[in-house]
Amino acid sequence: MTPQEFRDIVYGFQTSRIILTSLELNLFNELEDGAKTSGEISRALSTDEKALDRLLNALCSLDILEKKDGKFSNTSFASKYLVKGKPDYISNMMHASNLWRSWSSLTDIVRSGKSQGRIGDGSDSNWLENFIEAMHYRAIRQAPADIKMIDLTNVKTVLDLGGGSAAYAMAFVKAKPEIKAVVFDLPDVIPLTEKYISDAGLSDKVKTIKGNYLHDNIGSGYDLIFLSAIVHSNSYEENKNLIRKCAEALNKNGQIVIQDYAMNEERTVPAGGAFFALNMLVNTQAGDTYTKREIFSWLESAGIQKISMKETNHITAQIAGRKD
Repeated sequence: MTPQEFRDIVYGFQTSRIILTSLELNLFNELEDGAKTSGEISRALSTDEKALDRLLNALCSLDILEKKDGKFSNTSFASKYLVKGKPDYISNMMHASNLWRSWSSLTDIVRSGKSQGRIGDGSDSNWLENFIEAMHYRAIRQAPADIKMIDLTNVKTVLDLGGGSAAYAMAFVKAKPEIKAVVFDLPDVIPLTEKYISDAGLSDKVKTIKGNYLHDNIGSGYDLIFLSAIVHSNSYEENKNLIRKCAEALNKNGQIVIQDYAMNEERTVPAGGAFFALNMLVNTQAGDTYTKREIFSWLESAGIQKISMKETNHITAQIAGRKD
């Protein structure tokens, strides 16, 4: 790495902040009906004209906007991907804006060792919808390929634990029509879950249960319990107890499938997992990324056997095992 490359990394936050601020202002939607001056845009968005003009110029330097004869307009990229309501809108960016705020406290948290647990603290009424939308944007694209990696022989009932938008639950029932799926998630999440399910026309195949999986009954009689992006939110002991609860809820020969980061013993690989451990540090009370050995140990202590791991087509892994 050269000093200039290092400097580019350090100052990379500037580009991120320019884009996130523009999304927060709903700037790209404002420009979708045609080119406008900075004054026209400023009045429409209720901003300071000079400050907005400088933001618009910076977006032009990034080739996200175009400027001609003193008027700004969306590029084809901005029009396709950054306008809310369009089919290809990159809808997980507002969650990134929420993460910006929590990551800003990283220095203080590293000094104190005390996480603020800011995500979902209720300070932003839109955070939950942004979070679920971000998770859905990712999961709906990954789920079909991930489901193909799972043995669905004799699987008729699936519990998608902490299933959020039900992206994976819906992928299960699409992959095998005889499957009935249940999404278990928090009471304030489930109304959003049910909307995603209804919009997909799958309300007859995917049901919901409200609760806290760490404390409440998750039901029973499942052939498969799926935990995607769940264990990283909890402490080691919480996960150990949760996997035991899942094992008790399985039918004979039922499966538990954990999809998450599986770190090497030094906790440095994959790099995404090392970064994500910090994301959990600044956003949760006890979350972390865990090693393959740790995840295997939870399953083994719960009596799960025939444990194996597969690499997914993204940066996480699937770890699966069966109940005797």
